Amino acid sequence: MPLVPTPSLARWVHPKFLLCALLLGYGGYNVGFLSRESVDTSALVSILQGATGGDPLRVPVVGPRPPLLHRPNAVTTVQAVHATVTTVVTEYIAVPPREPESPRVLKGLPTNAFRDNLQPGTQYITSWPGSGWTNDVMLVINLIYLALLTERVPIVPFFVPLHVSQNNFERGQTLDFGEVFDIPRLSKAIRKPVLEWWEVKNRSTETVDTLGCWNLWQAVSSKHDTPHWTHTPVRLNIDVSYTQAPSWIQLYEDDSNHMKFSSLSALSFPQKRSESLLAPAPAPRTGAVLPPDEQVLCYDNLYWANDHEQHELEKSDYSPAWRFVGHHLHWSNKLQDIGDMYIREALGVPATDPIPPYIAVHARHGDFVERCDIQTADECFTPLPALARRVEEVQSELLRTHGLAVSLVVMTSDEKDPDWWNEVSGYGWKRLDHSETAERYGFWYPILIDAVVQSGSTGFVGTDQSTVSFLAGRRVKGWRNGVTRFAKWGSPQADDH
Repeated sequence: MPLVPTPSLARWVHPKFLLCALLLGYGGYNVGFLSRESVDTSALVSILQGATGGDPLRVPVVGPRPPLLHRPNAVTTVQAVHATVTTVVTEYIAVPPREPESPRVLKGLPTNAFRDNLQPGTQYITSWPGSGWTNDVMLVINLIYLALLTERVPIVPFFVPLHVSQNNFERGQTLDFGEVFDIPRLSKAIRKPVLEWWEVKNRSTETVDTLGCWNLWQAVSSKHDTPHWTHTPVRLNIDVSYTQAPSWIQLYEDDSNHMKFSSLSALSFPQKRSESLLAPAPAPRTGAVLPPDEQVLCYDNLYWANDHEQHELEKSDYSPAWRFVGHHLHWSNKLQDIGDMYIREALGVPATDPIPPYIAVHARHGDFVERCDIQTADECFTPLPALARRVEEVQSELLRTHGLAVSLVVMTSDEKDPDWWNEVSGYGWKRLDHSETAERYGFWYPILIDAVVQSGSTGFVGTDQSTVSFLAGRRVKGWRNGVTRFAKWGSPQADDH
Protein backbone atom coordinates (compact mmCIF):
# COMPACT_ATOMS: atom_id res chain seq x y z
CA MET A 1 0.00 0.00 0.00
CA PRO A 2 1.62 3.31 -1.06
CA LEU A 3 2.31 6.04 1.51
CA VAL A 4 0.11 9.14 1.20
CA PRO A 5 1.93 12.37 2.15
CA THR A 6 0.29 14.39 4.96
CA PRO A 7 1.52 17.30 7.06
CA SER A 8 1.94 14.91 10.04
CA LEU A 9 4.68 12.44 10.93
CA ALA A 10 2.45 9.63 9.66
CA ARG A 11 2.74 11.08 6.16
CA TRP A 12 6.29 9.62 5.96
CA VAL A 13 5.90 6.38 7.90
CA HIS A 14 3.50 3.51 7.64
CA PRO A 15 1.43 3.30 10.89
CA LYS A 16 2.51 -0.29 11.58
CA PHE A 17 6.12 0.78 11.13
CA LEU A 18 5.75 3.47 13.79
CA LEU A 19 3.77 1.18 16.09
CA CYS A 20 6.52 -1.44 15.98
CA ALA A 21 9.20 1.07 17.02
CA LEU A 22 7.07 2.43 19.87
CA LEU A 23 6.25 -1.06 21.17
CA LEU A 24 9.92 -2.00 21.12
CA GLY A 25 10.84 1.04 23.16
CA TYR A 26 8.01 0.51 25.64
CA GLY A 27 8.86 -3.18 26.10
CA GLY A 28 12.55 -2.48 26.54
CA TYR A 29 11.80 0.07 29.23
CA ASN A 30 9.56 -2.29 31.18
CA VAL A 31 11.93 -5.28 31.13
CA GLY A 32 14.80 -3.12 32.28
CA PHE A 33 16.93 -2.97 29.12
CA LEU A 34 16.13 0.70 28.52
CA SER A 35 15.69 3.63 30.83
CA ARG A 36 13.59 6.75 30.28
CA GLU A 37 16.72 8.34 28.93
CA SER A 38 17.54 5.45 26.61
CA VAL A 39 15.93 6.81 23.44
CA ASP A 40 16.54 10.31 22.08
CA THR A 41 13.01 11.13 20.81
CA SER A 42 14.16 14.02 18.62
CA ALA A 43 16.66 11.72 16.93
CA LEU A 44 13.94 9.11 16.50
CA VAL A 45 11.65 11.65 14.77
CA SER A 46 14.48 12.67 12.48
CA ILE A 47 15.16 9.07 11.56
CA LEU A 48 11.51 8.31 10.94
CA GLN A 49 11.10 11.38 8.74
CA GLY A 50 13.98 10.24 6.58
CA ALA A 51 12.66 6.72 6.13
CA THR A 52 10.66 5.33 3.25
CA GLY A 53 8.42 2.32 3.09
CA GLY A 54 10.30 -0.99 3.15
CA ASP A 55 13.60 0.54 4.35
CA PRO A 56 15.31 -0.90 7.44
CA LEU A 57 15.08 1.48 10.38
CA ARG A 58 18.18 1.75 12.66
CA VAL A 59 17.56 3.38 16.06
CA PRO A 60 20.56 3.76 18.43
CA VAL A 61 19.56 2.83 21.99
CA VAL A 62 21.68 3.57 25.07
CA GLY A 63 20.98 1.39 28.12
CA PRO A 64 22.26 1.61 31.68
CA ARG A 65 25.96 0.74 31.96
CA PRO A 66 27.29 -1.85 34.38
CA PRO A 67 31.00 -1.42 35.08
CA LEU A 68 32.37 -4.27 32.96
CA LEU A 69 31.92 -4.43 29.18
CA HIS A 70 31.91 -7.93 27.79
CA ARG A 71 30.16 -7.95 24.40
CA PRO A 72 29.44 -4.79 22.39
CA ASN A 73 26.90 -4.14 19.66
CA ALA A 74 24.48 -7.01 20.17
CA VAL A 75 21.78 -6.80 17.48
CA THR A 76 18.06 -7.26 18.17
CA THR A 77 15.74 -7.52 15.16
CA VAL A 78 11.94 -7.18 15.34
CA GLN A 79 9.95 -8.29 12.27
CA ALA A 80 6.59 -6.60 11.52
CA VAL A 81 4.23 -7.08 8.58
CA HIS A 82 5.50 -4.16 6.49
CA ALA A 83 8.54 -2.98 8.47
CA THR A 84 11.74 -4.28 10.04
CA VAL A 85 13.17 -2.39 13.00
CA THR A 86 16.76 -3.22 14.01
CA THR A 87 18.10 -1.80 17.26
CA VAL A 88 21.80 -1.92 18.04
CA VAL A 89 22.14 -2.28 21.80
CA THR A 90 25.41 -2.30 23.69
CA GLU A 91 25.09 -5.34 25.97
CA TYR A 92 26.99 -5.50 29.26
CA ILE A 93 27.67 -8.78 31.05
CA ALA A 94 29.37 -9.02 34.44
CA VAL A 95 32.73 -10.78 34.10
CA PRO A 96 34.22 -12.56 37.16
CA PRO A 97 37.50 -11.10 38.38
CA ARG A 98 40.55 -12.70 36.83
CA GLU A 99 42.54 -14.96 39.11
CA PRO A 100 45.89 -13.38 39.94
CA GLU A 101 48.87 -15.20 38.50
CA SER A 102 50.99 -17.14 40.96
CA PRO A 103 54.23 -15.38 41.76
CA ARG A 104 57.26 -16.94 40.14
CA VAL A 105 58.99 -18.55 43.10
CA LEU A 106 61.69 -20.48 41.20
CA LYS A 107 64.01 -19.43 38.42
CA GLY A 108 63.02 -22.34 36.20
CA LEU A 109 63.47 -26.08 35.78
CA PRO A 110 65.12 -28.19 38.51
CA THR A 111 68.82 -27.55 38.90
CA ASN A 112 71.64 -29.79 40.11
CA ALA A 113 72.40 -27.46 43.03
CA PHE A 114 69.13 -26.34 44.60
CA ARG A 115 70.32 -22.81 45.39
CA ASP A 116 70.75 -22.11 41.68
CA ASN A 117 66.96 -22.34 41.32
CA LEU A 118 65.94 -20.08 44.21
CA GLN A 119 64.66 -16.57 43.61
CA PRO A 120 66.84 -14.02 45.45
CA GLY A 121 63.88 -12.15 46.95
CA THR A 122 61.93 -15.23 48.05
CA GLN A 123 62.14 -17.05 51.39
CA TYR A 124 61.39 -20.75 51.75
CA ILE A 125 60.74 -23.32 54.48
CA THR A 126 61.16 -27.12 54.62
CA SER A 127 61.36 -30.12 56.94
CA TRP A 128 62.20 -33.82 56.70
CA PRO A 129 59.58 -36.60 56.97
CA GLY A 130 60.38 -40.11 58.17
CA SER A 131 57.87 -41.16 60.84
CA GLY A 132 55.38 -43.28 58.88
CA TRP A 133 53.09 -42.10 56.11
CA THR A 134 50.18 -40.64 58.11
CA ASN A 135 52.49 -38.97 60.62
CA ASP A 136 54.41 -37.49 57.70
CA VAL A 137 51.18 -36.13 56.21
CA MET A 138 50.63 -34.39 59.54
CA LEU A 139 54.22 -33.10 59.43
CA VAL A 140 53.55 -31.59 56.00
CA ILE A 141 50.31 -29.99 57.23
CA ASN A 142 52.30 -28.41 60.06
CA LEU A 143 55.03 -27.34 57.63
CA ILE A 144 52.58 -25.54 55.34
CA TYR A 145 50.80 -23.95 58.30
CA LEU A 146 54.16 -22.67 59.57
CA ALA A 147 54.82 -21.33 56.06
CA LEU A 148 51.64 -19.26 56.41
CA LEU A 149 52.80 -17.93 59.80
CA THR A 150 56.27 -17.03 58.55
CA GLU A 151 55.21 -15.84 55.07
CA ARG A 152 57.51 -18.30 53.34
CA VAL A 153 57.08 -20.69 50.42
CA PRO A 154 56.95 -24.32 51.60
CA ILE A 155 59.12 -26.90 49.84
CA VAL A 156 57.54 -30.28 50.50
CA PRO A 157 59.66 -33.45 50.39
CA PHE A 158 58.57 -36.85 49.10
CA PHE A 159 57.32 -39.55 51.47
CA VAL A 160 59.80 -42.28 52.43
CA PRO A 161 58.63 -45.89 52.91
CA LEU A 162 59.13 -46.33 56.65
CA HIS A 163 56.05 -48.44 57.39
CA VAL A 164 55.12 -49.74 53.95
CA SER A 165 58.62 -51.10 53.25
CA GLN A 166 60.51 -51.35 56.53
CA ASN A 167 62.93 -53.93 55.16
CA ASN A 168 63.91 -51.64 52.31
CA PHE A 169 63.58 -48.25 53.99
CA GLU A 170 66.71 -46.66 52.58
CA ARG A 171 66.21 -47.85 49.00
CA GLY A 172 62.45 -48.38 48.70
CA GLN A 173 60.42 -46.29 46.30
CA THR A 174 59.58 -42.81 47.53
CA LEU A 175 56.19 -41.21 46.92
CA ASP A 176 55.72 -37.68 45.63
CA PHE A 177 53.41 -35.46 47.67
CA GLY A 178 51.67 -34.39 44.46
CA GLU A 179 50.88 -37.97 43.48
CA VAL A 180 48.73 -38.23 46.61
CA PHE A 181 47.33 -34.73 47.06
CA ASP A 182 45.87 -32.04 44.78
CA ILE A 183 48.51 -29.33 45.14
CA PRO A 184 46.91 -26.77 42.76
CA ARG A 185 43.64 -27.00 44.68
CA LEU A 186 45.47 -26.63 48.00
CA SER A 187 47.55 -23.71 46.75
CA LYS A 188 44.46 -21.90 45.49
CA ALA A 189 42.62 -22.47 48.79
CA ILE A 190 45.44 -21.15 50.99
CA ARG A 191 46.53 -18.48 48.48
CA LYS A 192 50.16 -19.58 48.58
CA PRO A 193 52.44 -21.48 46.18
CA VAL A 194 53.42 -24.96 47.39
CA LEU A 195 56.57 -26.50 45.93
CA GLU A 196 57.93 -30.04 45.91
CA TRP A 197 61.65 -30.72 46.21
CA TRP A 198 61.78 -32.35 42.76
CA GLU A 199 60.74 -29.00 41.28
CA VAL A 200 63.68 -27.30 42.96
CA LYS A 201 66.48 -29.86 42.66
CA ASN A 202 67.13 -32.39 39.91
CA ARG A 203 66.13 -35.88 41.03
CA SER A 204 69.08 -37.60 39.38
CA THR A 205 71.85 -35.18 40.29
CA GLU A 206 74.89 -36.33 42.21
CA THR A 207 75.61 -32.80 43.41
CA VAL A 208 75.74 -32.64 47.21
CA ASP A 209 74.31 -29.43 48.66
CA THR A 210 74.88 -28.25 52.21
CA LEU A 211 72.19 -26.69 54.39
CA GLY A 212 72.00 -25.37 57.94
CA CYS A 213 68.88 -26.52 59.85
CA TRP A 214 67.36 -26.23 63.31
CA ASN A 215 67.59 -29.31 65.54
CA LEU A 216 64.26 -29.34 67.40
CA TRP A 217 64.37 -32.95 68.57
CA GLN A 218 67.10 -32.46 71.17
CA ALA A 219 65.64 -29.13 72.28
CA VAL A 220 62.31 -30.61 73.41
CA SER A 221 63.60 -33.60 75.37
CA SER A 222 66.74 -34.48 77.30
CA LYS A 223 66.16 -38.10 76.27
CA HIS A 224 67.18 -37.29 72.69
CA ASP A 225 70.90 -37.16 71.98
CA THR A 226 70.76 -36.49 68.21
CA PRO A 227 68.56 -34.58 65.76
CA HIS A 228 65.51 -36.48 64.52
CA TRP A 229 67.03 -38.84 61.99
CA THR A 230 65.51 -39.48 58.58
CA HIS A 231 66.89 -40.67 55.28
CA THR A 232 65.15 -37.90 53.33
CA PRO A 233 68.06 -35.40 53.12
CA VAL A 234 70.40 -38.22 52.13
CA ARG A 235 68.14 -39.13 49.21
CA LEU A 236 68.03 -35.47 48.20
CA ASN A 237 71.83 -35.24 48.36
CA ILE A 238 71.57 -32.52 50.99
CA ASP A 239 74.16 -32.64 53.77
CA VAL A 240 72.70 -31.00 56.88
CA SER A 241 74.53 -29.10 59.60
CA TYR A 242 72.24 -28.89 62.65
CA THR A 243 72.03 -26.19 65.32
CA GLN A 244 70.16 -27.12 68.49
CA ALA A 245 67.14 -24.90 69.07
CA PRO A 246 66.50 -23.24 72.47
CA SER A 247 64.45 -25.16 75.05
CA TRP A 248 61.77 -22.44 75.11
CA ILE A 249 60.26 -23.95 71.96
CA GLN A 250 58.72 -26.65 74.20
CA LEU A 251 54.95 -26.69 74.55
CA TYR A 252 55.34 -27.86 78.16
CA GLU A 253 58.45 -28.25 80.29
CA ASP A 254 57.97 -31.98 80.61
CA ASP A 255 60.18 -33.66 77.99
CA SER A 256 57.05 -34.63 76.02
CA ASN A 257 58.43 -33.89 72.51
CA HIS A 258 55.72 -31.29 71.78
CA MET A 259 56.65 -27.78 70.63
CA LYS A 260 54.88 -24.47 69.94
CA PHE A 261 54.21 -23.02 66.51
CA SER A 262 54.72 -19.48 67.79
CA SER A 263 58.19 -20.33 69.08
CA LEU A 264 59.19 -22.06 65.86
CA SER A 265 57.93 -19.04 63.94
CA ALA A 266 60.02 -16.71 66.10
CA LEU A 267 63.19 -18.58 65.09
CA SER A 268 62.55 -17.58 61.47
CA PHE A 269 63.00 -13.87 62.19
CA PRO A 270 66.40 -12.17 62.57
CA GLN A 271 66.15 -11.06 66.21
CA LYS A 272 65.22 -14.38 67.84
CA ARG A 273 67.40 -16.27 65.41
CA SER A 274 70.51 -14.31 66.36
CA GLU A 275 69.70 -14.54 70.08
CA SER A 276 69.28 -18.32 69.89
CA LEU A 277 72.30 -19.44 67.88
CA LEU A 278 74.54 -22.10 69.38
CA ALA A 279 77.54 -23.78 67.79
CA PRO A 280 76.38 -25.85 64.79
CA ALA A 281 77.29 -29.52 64.47
CA PRO A 282 79.31 -30.51 61.38
CA ALA A 283 77.41 -32.02 58.47
CA PRO A 284 78.16 -35.76 58.31
CA ARG A 285 79.29 -36.03 54.67
CA THR A 286 81.09 -32.79 53.94
CA GLY A 287 81.94 -31.61 57.45
CA ALA A 288 80.37 -28.22 56.69
CA VAL A 289 79.53 -26.16 59.79
CA LEU A 290 76.60 -23.89 59.01
CA PRO A 291 74.11 -21.87 61.07
CA PRO A 292 70.40 -22.27 60.25
CA ASP A 293 69.86 -21.03 56.72
CA GLU A 294 68.08 -17.69 56.40
CA GLN A 295 66.64 -18.16 52.92
CA VAL A 296 65.63 -21.83 53.28
CA LEU A 297 64.35 -22.15 56.85
CA CYS A 298 64.74 -25.80 57.83
CA TYR A 299 63.63 -27.94 60.80
CA ASP A 300 64.49 -31.57 61.45
CA ASN A 301 60.90 -32.62 62.28
CA LEU A 302 57.59 -30.77 62.68
CA TYR A 303 55.23 -33.62 63.55
CA TRP A 304 55.07 -32.55 67.21
CA ALA A 305 54.20 -28.88 66.60
CA ASN A 306 51.04 -27.51 68.27
CA ASP A 307 49.44 -24.20 69.15
CA HIS A 308 47.83 -24.89 72.51
CA GLU A 309 47.85 -28.56 73.54
CA GLN A 310 49.28 -31.93 72.65
CA HIS A 311 47.95 -33.81 69.60
CA GLU A 312 45.55 -30.99 68.71
CA LEU A 313 45.80 -31.73 64.98
CA GLU A 314 44.31 -35.17 65.56
CA LYS A 315 41.78 -34.38 68.27
CA SER A 316 40.88 -30.70 68.68
CA ASP A 317 38.19 -29.02 66.60
CA TYR A 318 39.94 -25.64 66.83
CA SER A 319 43.28 -26.88 65.42
CA PRO A 320 44.50 -24.03 63.17
CA ALA A 321 46.82 -26.35 61.26
CA TRP A 322 43.82 -28.45 60.27
CA ARG A 323 41.44 -25.55 59.64
CA PHE A 324 43.83 -23.51 57.50
CA VAL A 325 45.72 -26.33 55.74
CA GLY A 326 44.60 -29.91 56.41
CA HIS A 327 40.96 -29.28 55.56
CA HIS A 328 42.04 -28.16 52.07
CA LEU A 329 44.38 -31.12 51.46
CA HIS A 330 42.25 -33.17 49.08
CA TRP A 331 43.27 -36.28 47.16
CA SER A 332 44.72 -36.01 43.68
CA ASN A 333 42.26 -36.76 40.88
CA LYS A 334 44.14 -39.94 39.99
CA LEU A 335 44.06 -41.32 43.53
CA GLN A 336 40.42 -40.31 44.06
CA ASP A 337 39.41 -42.14 40.88
CA ILE A 338 41.25 -45.29 41.95
CA GLY A 339 39.68 -45.17 45.40
CA ASP A 340 36.21 -44.73 43.89
CA MET A 341 36.81 -47.74 41.66
CA TYR A 342 37.73 -49.91 44.67
CA ILE A 343 34.73 -48.89 46.75
CA ARG A 344 32.43 -49.52 43.78
CA GLU A 345 33.86 -53.01 43.39
CA ALA A 346 33.48 -53.72 47.11
CA LEU A 347 29.87 -52.53 47.21
CA GLY A 348 28.89 -53.88 43.79
CA VAL A 349 28.01 -50.44 42.41
CA PRO A 350 28.22 -49.95 38.60
CA ALA A 351 30.42 -47.17 37.28
CA THR A 352 27.33 -45.39 35.96
CA ASP A 353 25.62 -45.19 39.37
CA PRO A 354 26.46 -42.82 42.25
CA ILE A 355 28.28 -44.32 45.22
CA PRO A 356 25.72 -44.79 48.02
CA PRO A 357 26.35 -43.68 51.62
CA TYR A 358 28.41 -46.21 53.57
CA ILE A 359 30.17 -46.61 56.91
CA ALA A 360 33.92 -47.31 56.95
CA VAL A 361 35.67 -49.11 59.80
CA HIS A 362 39.42 -48.91 60.42
CA ALA A 363 40.76 -51.66 62.69
CA ARG A 364 44.45 -51.02 63.14
CA HIS A 365 46.41 -54.02 64.40
CA GLY A 366 49.87 -54.49 62.85
CA ASP A 367 52.48 -52.53 64.79
CA PHE A 368 50.03 -51.85 67.65
CA VAL A 369 50.67 -55.38 68.89
CA GLU A 370 53.93 -54.02 70.32
CA ARG A 371 51.87 -52.00 72.82
CA CYS A 372 49.89 -54.97 74.04
CA ASP A 373 52.16 -55.78 77.01
CA ILE A 374 51.43 -59.33 78.17
CA GLN A 375 48.07 -59.78 76.43
CA THR A 376 47.60 -61.77 73.28
CA ALA A 377 46.45 -59.90 70.20
CA ASP A 378 42.92 -61.28 70.62
CA GLU A 379 42.80 -59.93 74.17
CA CYS A 380 44.38 -56.60 73.26
CA PHE A 381 42.61 -55.40 70.13
CA THR A 382 39.00 -54.23 70.04
CA PRO A 383 36.83 -57.33 69.48
CA LEU A 384 34.50 -57.34 66.50
CA PRO A 385 31.32 -57.29 68.64
CA ALA A 386 32.53 -54.02 70.18
CA LEU A 387 33.20 -52.58 66.71
CA ALA A 388 29.71 -53.69 65.68
CA ARG A 389 28.24 -51.73 68.61
CA ARG A 390 30.14 -48.65 67.43
CA VAL A 391 28.78 -49.16 63.92
CA GLU A 392 25.25 -49.29 65.34
CA GLU A 393 25.87 -46.03 67.20
CA VAL A 394 26.96 -44.36 63.97
CA GLN A 395 23.93 -45.75 62.12
CA SER A 396 21.57 -44.45 64.80
CA GLU A 397 23.10 -40.97 64.76
CA LEU A 398 23.04 -40.79 60.96
CA LEU A 399 19.36 -41.70 60.97
CA ARG A 400 18.56 -39.19 63.72
CA THR A 401 20.61 -36.25 62.46
CA HIS A 402 20.78 -36.81 58.69
CA GLY A 403 17.71 -38.92 57.99
CA LEU A 404 19.96 -41.58 56.44
CA ALA A 405 19.49 -45.31 56.95
CA VAL A 406 22.98 -46.59 56.14
CA SER A 407 23.37 -50.36 56.02
CA LEU A 408 26.54 -50.70 53.92
CA VAL A 409 29.72 -51.20 55.98
CA VAL A 410 33.29 -51.53 54.66
CA MET A 411 36.13 -52.83 56.84
CA THR A 412 39.70 -51.58 56.28
CA SER A 413 42.51 -53.15 58.31
CA ASP A 414 46.12 -54.29 58.21
CA GLU A 415 45.13 -57.60 59.80
CA LYS A 416 46.44 -60.69 57.94
CA ASP A 417 44.58 -63.47 59.77
CA PRO A 418 42.03 -65.06 57.36
CA ASP A 419 39.91 -66.31 60.29
CA TRP A 420 39.48 -62.74 61.50
CA TRP A 421 38.40 -61.65 58.03
CA ASN A 422 35.93 -64.54 57.85
CA GLU A 423 34.41 -63.26 61.08
CA VAL A 424 34.17 -59.78 59.52
CA SER A 425 32.28 -61.26 56.57
CA GLY A 426 29.85 -62.84 59.03
CA TYR A 427 28.61 -59.35 59.92
CA GLY A 428 27.77 -58.70 56.29
CA TRP A 429 30.57 -56.14 56.05
CA LYS A 430 32.52 -55.67 52.83
CA ARG A 431 36.28 -55.44 52.30
CA LEU A 432 38.52 -53.99 49.61
CA ASP A 433 40.26 -56.46 47.33
CA HIS A 434 43.97 -55.62 47.58
CA SER A 435 45.15 -58.94 46.15
CA GLU A 436 46.67 -57.20 43.11
CA THR A 437 46.89 -53.59 44.28
CA ALA A 438 50.64 -53.49 44.94
CA GLU A 439 51.44 -55.22 41.66
CA ARG A 440 49.15 -52.91 39.72
CA TYR A 441 49.92 -49.53 41.31
CA GLY A 442 52.90 -49.99 43.66
CA PHE A 443 53.36 -50.96 47.32
CA TRP A 444 52.18 -47.55 48.58
CA TYR A 445 48.68 -47.91 47.16
CA PRO A 446 46.94 -50.29 49.58
CA ILE A 447 47.21 -47.74 52.41
CA LEU A 448 46.45 -44.83 50.07
CA ILE A 449 43.29 -46.46 48.71
CA ASP A 450 42.18 -47.37 52.23
CA ALA A 451 42.57 -43.71 53.23
CA VAL A 452 40.50 -42.52 50.24
CA VAL A 453 37.73 -45.02 51.02
CA GLN A 454 37.72 -44.07 54.71
CA SER A 455 37.44 -40.37 53.86
CA GLY A 456 34.58 -40.99 51.44
CA SER A 457 32.33 -42.55 54.06
CA THR A 458 29.30 -40.90 55.65
CA GLY A 459 30.07 -42.57 58.98
CA PHE A 460 33.39 -43.77 60.35
CA VAL A 461 34.51 -46.07 63.18
CA GLY A 462 38.23 -45.83 63.91
CA THR A 463 40.86 -47.16 66.28
CA ASP A 464 41.69 -45.00 69.29
CA GLN A 465 45.30 -43.70 69.37
CA SER A 466 45.76 -44.32 65.63
CA THR A 467 46.74 -41.24 63.63
CA VAL A 468 45.41 -43.05 60.54
CA SER A 469 41.98 -43.20 62.18
CA PHE A 470 42.14 -39.68 63.58
CA LEU A 471 42.91 -38.11 60.18
CA ALA A 472 40.23 -40.23 58.51
CA GLY A 473 37.74 -39.01 61.11
CA ARG A 474 38.80 -35.42 60.46
CA ARG A 475 38.09 -35.84 56.76
CA VAL A 476 34.73 -37.54 57.28
CA LYS A 477 33.52 -34.78 59.61
CA GLY A 478 35.07 -31.89 57.68
CA TRP A 479 34.37 -33.02 54.12
CA ARG A 480 31.17 -35.08 54.53
CA ASN A 481 29.58 -33.63 57.66
CA GLY A 482 29.70 -37.24 58.79
CA VAL A 483 29.53 -39.10 62.11
CA THR A 484 32.56 -40.67 63.79
CA ARG A 485 33.42 -42.98 66.70
CA PHE A 486 36.74 -44.34 67.98
CA ALA A 487 36.95 -47.76 69.63
CA LYS A 488 39.31 -48.20 72.58
CA TRP A 489 41.60 -51.19 72.91
CA GLY A 490 44.21 -52.72 75.25
CA SER A 491 41.96 -55.28 76.93
CA PRO A 492 38.79 -57.23 76.02
CA GLN A 493 36.64 -54.73 77.97
CA ALA A 494 38.51 -51.57 76.98
CA ASP A 495 35.65 -50.24 74.83
CA ASP A 496 32.84 -51.12 77.21
CA HIS A 497 30.63 -48.08 77.74
